[in-house]
Amino acid sequence: MHHGVGQKRERVVIIGIRNDLKLNFSFPEPDKSQTTLKEALKDCPKSNGVEYSEKKKKVFALVPPGGCWIDLPEDIAKEYMGKSYYSGGGRRGMARRISWNEPCLTLTCSPSQKQTDRCHPDEVRPFTVREYARIQSFPDDWGFCGGIGSQYKQIGNAVPVEMARRVGIQIVNALNTENLD
Repeated sequence: MHHGVGQKRERVVIIGIRNDLKLNFSFPEPDKSQTTLKEALKDCPKSNGVEYSEKKKKVFALVPPGGCWIDLPEDIAKEYMGKSYYSGGGRRGMARRISWNEPCLTLTCSPSQKQTDRCHPDEVRPFTVREYARIQSFPDDWGFCGGIGSQYKQIGNAVPVEMARRVGIQIVNALNTENLD
């Protein structure tokens, strides 16, 4: 979210450099602000996406942008969450509607499973394939293969393109300024 990606997702990036190379590598500087969902999805092209069941639509209609299951009436939250309602942990990803003014939660391989719901801020639906791709910072002309489930999986498993680009630039810069003394 501090490297041009509209998503809250921690990544570990390891750069290996041979001992005989004296490279002055540094990771890219983080942006001063987070990339919000609004920025990531600005002018996003239309595309296909999965749909919620009618039952799930009724639940999400009660959740405000930025909210989750805790914003539901208790009886509806208990029914929707089942045994998870009584489990420990935060569970804040369940029945989660993302706000325009925050980065999205981590994208998973399925946008509409109970544990991985990521509802659109204004519409009662999961993000489309192209919205998913935009959140991961893929260019709009990038194509994905296979059925819709496969497309979501490719995007959810991907390294965010913009973050990878920034790390790649730093690697190139280090190689171009190699000190062979």
